[in-house]
Amino acid sequence: MDGLPVPLSPATIARVVRMREAGAGITNSGRPAAGARRLRAALRILGWPGGEGSPDDRWLTGRVLISLAFAEAEHGDTEAGLTLLDEADRVVAPRHRGILLQNRGTILHRAGRTDEALPVLDAAVPLLAEARDFYNLASALLNRATLHLGVGRVRPAREDLRRSREIARLHGFELIEAKVDHDDAYCHLLVGDIPLALRTLDAAARGYAVHGAGYLAVVAVDKARALLAAGMASAAEREMDTAFELFRGDRLSVDYAWAELTRAQVALALGRHHDARTWAGRAARRFRRHGDAAWAGLAELTTIRAELPSTRRPRQLAATARQLATRLRALGLRHDAAAAELVSVRALLASGDATGPVGRPGAGEPLDVRLLRRLVTADVELAGGRRTRAFSQLRQGLSALDGHRRRFGSIEMRAGASALGVELARTGLDLAFERGTPNMVFSWSERCRAQAFRARGVRPPADPGTRDLLAEFRQVSRDPRAGGRLAHLERRLREREWQRDGTGDSADHVSLRELRAELAAAGRTMISFITRGDRLAALTIGGTSTRLVDLGDTAAVRETTQRLLSDLDALTGWKLPTSVEDVLRASADWHLGKLQDHLLAPLRIDLDAVVVVPCTGLAAIPWGLLPGLRGKAVSVAPSATAWVHAHRSRDTSRESALLVAGPQLDHAETEVNELALIYPGGVKLVGEQATVRDTLRALDGVGVAHIATHGHHEPDNVLFSCLDLADGPLLAHDLQDLARPPGHVVLSACDVGQAAVRPGDEILGLTAAMLYVGTTTVISSVARVPDDLAVPVMAEYHRAVVGGADPAQALAATSAAEQLVPLVCFGAG
Repeated sequence: MDGLPVPLSPATIARVVRMREAGAGITNSGRPAAGARRLRAALRILGWPGGEGSPDDRWLTGRVLISLAFAEAEHGDTEAGLTLLDEADRVVAPRHRGILLQNRGTILHRAGRTDEALPVLDAAVPLLAEARDFYNLASALLNRATLHLGVGRVRPAREDLRRSREIARLHGFELIEAKVDHDDAYCHLLVGDIPLALRTLDAAARGYAVHGAGYLAVVAVDKARALLAAGMASAAEREMDTAFELFRGDRLSVDYAWAELTRAQVALALGRHHDARTWAGRAARRFRRHGDAAWAGLAELTTIRAELPSTRRPRQLAATARQLATRLRALGLRHDAAAAELVSVRALLASGDATGPVGRPGAGEPLDVRLLRRLVTADVELAGGRRTRAFSQLRQGLSALDGHRRRFGSIEMRAGASALGVELARTGLDLAFERGTPNMVFSWSERCRAQAFRARGVRPPADPGTRDLLAEFRQVSRDPRAGGRLAHLERRLREREWQRDGTGDSADHVSLRELRAELAAAGRTMISFITRGDRLAALTIGGTSTRLVDLGDTAAVRETTQRLLSDLDALTGWKLPTSVEDVLRASADWHLGKLQDHLLAPLRIDLDAVVVVPCTGLAAIPWGLLPGLRGKAVSVAPSATAWVHAHRSRDTSRESALLVAGPQLDHAETEVNELALIYPGGVKLVGEQATVRDTLRALDGVGVAHIATHGHHEPDNVLFSCLDLADGPLLAHDLQDLARPPGHVVLSACDVGQAAVRPGDEILGLTAAMLYVGTTTVISSVARVPDDLAVPVMAEYHRAVVGGADPAQALAATSAAEQLVPLVCFGAG
């Protein structure tokens, strides 16, 4: 017996067991470095390294080694983790062999070695079930589900997650249940249900906040990935800022490398190719240090995609992408391999080689790869002179994107989705311009702009949580010191909005024939502006003809518009010396004349009654102030399709009216009192009566609404553009709660006719929100409005409306243009 290690006392064994449990728990909560320190301390008590303990204690050494192996791998040293498992294999107790296999499989999977990991996890599951080790069985099922998701196998992943959740709930494993929520979110993301993915990530975050705060950074990364899949790259970037803040204490883990890769993908989506290469390079180096060949390959793919637009050696890049595709396919990453192959073909096309083959799509191919496949196939068809086939590919790609968009209930998400199809739309529009036929250009311009307006709106279900957040937001917004809390509430409300499901329905594009018929019936002409790169063009569409006119460079128009808006703002808000006012008015008139010369004079059409469809850079123009449009009926619509649907559904009755005067606006009550004489049966809300709740209640289904108050356009968070009321702001966000939209709304408030214009000429803002919910006409201002001039102009306007004039005609009949009041008629007109 001499020379054999002395068995540990029961008290020491109990101490080591507690240390192992604590170390494993710390690792599982997302802090592997701290967990590893506790586990090494336990091993020192056991005499390791240098000994394995007595024969009676070796099972414990094996158990601690297994836990330490996982902690080391999670902290970034995959090979160290696998080596420790080899050490554990010599001493592990038979009842713990399932745990060893479960950890080995998990480490191999986290290293991207999927083919090696799956049979190991398959072997672990029955051993753990036989040992009735329910915690590790639930963990093994969870890890196998994650492995399936990594290669796009959703159905077996969901079955493993179902079994893991059942075990976790039965035995009270709260952290595992949060992890199941997290993987469930991956499932929803892979099948394209982004609202449900975001809701499920929120559920995971609530569990992690209590049982594993170290995983909150990973949730932030995955929220960014979901937002990126929705086309919301700017929102994804903000989510990544949060993730990196949470990662500050753990920059060596595999999850941190994933965060760097996601940051690279966000930069790529934003067009910042240098940043994308930098972040992808960091991620690749970190993955390689961990021994993670598969994930390093994904980082390389991002680098190649970032290099493609500016490469001087496209053939070399094509070869690199093709080699990467072969490696990724061998690693089981078939969808990523397909993306690499498509990038290779694009690079070959850039080199002048038109023979690059495009393979067939695989089952379950994600949307981004499907859209890329349609784009690359179209490019190949074009290179071969087959334009009709190219158009077909582009149309099918945009149709797939439209199906994706219809899943969103959020206005912002529906608008954001257009960013995913920018290249498809631009390629189709360029082709249409090359053909030079106005009919073709019209068709493609309608596919390329304001697609969010086609999705059927859906009233969100009553949600006490959202209602409470809105109530707190209104209360906090009155405290100038509460900026941090206000930003937090904005973020939570915005996240809840993103989680809303869509109806799955959308309106069809209108044909040119339908549009002409509607314009003829209304006695109007449409001017649809289109940008292509730095060039501007216009389609003029009447009852019988369509013309395409080139208007030159866009930069001058944008600069002139900005200077005009500055002049109009400077004329408002304070009493100016007459000489200064004269200079500003002359400057404004000069800029209006320049816009007339650039945008209208070349068209050579009758401007008596016009519908304007602006494009990026023209959305903020006060069209009725242009010399050729003064005194003319002008309405502004997001697209021809949106105008036709609004015009067909407009309600011309004036039976009900709502008049609201907001706080701290000198002439608001005077304005509303004068309008009350025009609408004697209308509802009037002034002073303390003008609350958000009562205004929304009265807005619901009203024929005409007039709101005189201060307004605020928030370009960075457009659903929080608002109107000031007695108890706080009425937000664009609030309008979605209306059961029936108001028919015709006048916003006598500064700036709320402005809109943030997103890719695809998608517009967002307070006026846009009114149009989204179904209001057919909105009168609002694209710049500041002089309070003293608003009263007579609005009285003139409403008298004309009551007298039977259409809104666009009524606005034209006022003195607004003469007084340089920048009111615009949006919608049907």
